[in-house]
Order: sequence, then C-alpha cells, then structure tokens
Amino acid sequence: MAVAWVFPGQGSQKQGMAEAVLELPGARERFALASERLGRDLLAICSATEAGEGPLNLNDTRNTQPALFVVESLLVDALHAQGRRPELVAGHSLGELVALYAAGVFDAETGLELMRRRGELMAAAGGGAMTAVMGFDPRRLEDLVAATEGVVVANDNSESQVVLSGTPEAVASVSGALRCKRAIPLAVSGAFHSPFMAEAAAEFAKLLAEVPFAQASVPVLSNADPTPERDGEALKERLRRQMTSGVRWRETMGRLREEGIRAVVEIGPGNVLSGLIKRGCPGLETAQIASAADLDP
Repeated sequence: MAVAWVFPGQGSQKQGMAEAVLELPGARERFALASERLGRDLLAICSATEAGEGPLNLNDTRNTQPALFVVESLLVDALHAQGRRPELVAGHSLGELVALYAAGVFDAETGLELMRRRGELMAAAGGGAMTAVMGFDPRRLEDLVAATEGVVVANDNSESQVVLSGTPEAVASVSGALRCKRAIPLAVSGAFHSPFMAEAAAEFAKLLAEVPFAQASVPVLSNADPTPERDGEALKERLRRQMTSGVRWRETMGRLREEGIRAVVEIGPGNVLSGLIKRGCPGLETAQIASAADLDP
C-alpha cells in the first residue's frame, strides 16, 4: 500500500509532549543540542505540564518551532530504524522542514538551525494577526479579500477552512463581514505566510543560501508548490517562498490521491492534518504516530 507521511505545524504543540518521545534513542541528546542552540532548556519547556512565562512559554514561536522539529524528527528516526519508508512526504508550514529532514535533504543539526532562525525571524516580524474561518461561501470570501487591502488567505486548508493573515484591522474586517460558522483569532504574534513576512523571508533566504540541500530520497510536496519534487535546489527555492506565500494544503491533499497514495500517517502531536484529510479526501486511510508507544509494530 502506498503511504505518505505528513507533519503538522504550529498549533499542534502540547504541554508535556517531550514525555512521549524521551525513551527514543538520541532523544536527550537532540533536546540538549536544541537547548544549546536556543540558549534555554527546551527539554524543560517541552516537559512542563503548564505553560511557562515569557521566553519559557512553549507557545512562543521561538520555542514552538524547534520543539516540534525535535519531537517529529525523533519519531522519523525511529520509523527509519524500523525500516519504514514512505512514498511521499509533506508538511504543514514548519512541518515542511521536518518533511525535508525525513527525505534526507539535510541532517538534524541543520534542521534545528533552520528552525531556530526561522522562529526568531517570524517572532520579530510582529504587528500582524491571523484568524481561522470555517463554513463559509468561498466566492464571498474571495471577493472580500480582493476588496480589502492588507489581508490574504495564508492557509488554504480545505474547502471549508482557511486562515486569514494580515493587519489586525484588515483581518477583523474580512472575518467580521464574512458569514461563516466560526471565526477564531489565532494566538500568533505576526501575519505569517503573507507578504508582511517579506523582510523575515529575505533574512531567512540568506541562511538558506549557505546550506546545501541534498537530493530528496522520496518526493516532497511543498506548501508553495504541492507537486512532487526531489531536486535539492528546487526544494530550497520552494522553502524560501513559503514564508510569504500561502500554505496550499487543500491542493496537497488532492495531490496525495493523484499520486496513488492510499494511507497517510501524521507524525507529531495531535491529529489536525488527519482530520482535514478524512474530510477532504474520503477513502484515504489515516493514522497518527505521536509517541514512542505508537511505534510498536
């Protein structure tokens, strides 16, 4: 059976999530490496059952991104050690970096450095807002976004769920004028996946230029271009574009089916992507691997 691995992004983190992977080989060493790079104890942040204050808060973008990379990459390593390999990989937002790691494009140390810098740059590009809207008229949403300066669709997750990104005023204007089942402001510090990330993306591009990307061992579906790709330089260019372009997850799910995928395994905390796939691609089997316990044959 053709299997794809998918990796969730920011919003999937959970307090105490380190406990689920600490018994895996190399777990403490990887947390220690991440802590050294960050200058704070990431293991303690991920082990705490209650949110810390300020720079010790797991939901701080600067902590969330490396934390999810550590947890998800450890699960990838364990799957590889069992001899498991997917036919395709894809990740949602920061999950794309884990997908690239799973495909052998770069090693764990490189992935941590990319994630650390990405988180810092995105956290520094504050002043924006994001709101998830569900159950809406797509045409009406398209018209409102086109008529409102300072807002874009950042995440096209499914036919009935998108995330708006932009200035707080513009995002509030569109979500307020749109008749929908729910509009949920997200607890983020900036207008991620929008043109407002241009300065952060330019700085991230400088780092990417210095990092070699190897040929992927399996095709990768990128957020900026959800078509199968193995070439390292092409994948690097797609990742560079990701910070200012939307996450085309609805197209990614459709591509999974086109490529003959029959089962999708979500690797990391939670089951957000599995839920989207169940609703958007009926017939595809889904499974979740969020802990060492889930790896039992």
